[in-house]
Amino acid sequence: MTASPVAAGGASWSMEDIPYHALASDRIRDDQRLFHILASASFIEITSDLYTRNLVEFFHGDEEIVGWLEDSWEREELQHGAALKRYVQIAWPDFDWEAAYRLFVAEYSLCCTVEQLASTRALEMAARCVVETGTATFYRMLSELSREPVLKRLAAEISADEVRHYKHFYRYFQRYRTLEQPSRVAVLRTLLNRAAEVEAEDAFYAFKAVFRICNPEVEFQKSDYAAYRDGAVQLTKSHFPHGMAVKMLLKPLDLNPMVGRAMLPAVTSATRLFLHSWGGRTTSKGRSSPGDA
Repeated sequence: MTASPVAAGGASWSMEDIPYHALASDRIRDDQRLFHILASASFIEITSDLYTRNLVEFFHGDEEIVGWLEDSWEREELQHGAALKRYVQIAWPDFDWEAAYRLFVAEYSLCCTVEQLASTRALEMAARCVVETGTATFYRMLSELSREPVLKRLAAEISADEVRHYKHFYRYFQRYRTLEQPSRVAVLRTLLNRAAEVEAEDAFYAFKAVFRICNPEVEFQKSDYAAYRDGAVQLTKSHFPHGMAVKMLLKPLDLNPMVGRAMLPAVTSATRLFLHSWGGRTTSKGRSSPGDA
């Protein structure tokens, strides 16, 4: 099917282009790990209005960035969420998506605040490059691993969008780096700190909401999330596109080739932390760790 030229923001596809009617449910119906990953991802992506609101407030006065965030980035992220939601509802029709999402929003909306962003605009754009690296590489991996053709197509479309988002954030980072002149050490610290946030709140609360709806008679424990995350890590351990992640992470450091090669082992190790930031779920949009839940 030919991709629609009119879609969310600058995306080259729309939900109507995804052949949901061809979804091979029998290939994934019993895959509970994949179910938890996709349901959680749909919650996080479809809540992009919260993330956008914070970024718009943070970049108030920069009309170019605010305009792109509101007119393109938010719309495309919301489309990702809606597309994943439809996939989950078709693949696992017994799951009460709406009820679980209400639980997620009730908790996560209280902690998704502008105060969680970086200390300067340049560093926040560097942090956004890390987030987009995570989403782009995660969906690339999911597309390559998937045995179900509709998910393979959908994940590939989302990954392509996230690569394009990365390019926007990187361009804005370059602009603010020129204005604010953060040290390379400060940029590196921002990149590594964001990559190492192993307990992102949005991912935690998304899984918690899914778990509670699927297990109404069981009290949720943090150990349930830890077990899920460990399982997802095993799934992704040998398939995560580290080369792609390293290249994207190194770019904001603006290193000459010799220095870049010297730092490659350390940065490669840092990218492996992505496997834990979502329990294999590197699409996390949040910044800090959950408290007692």
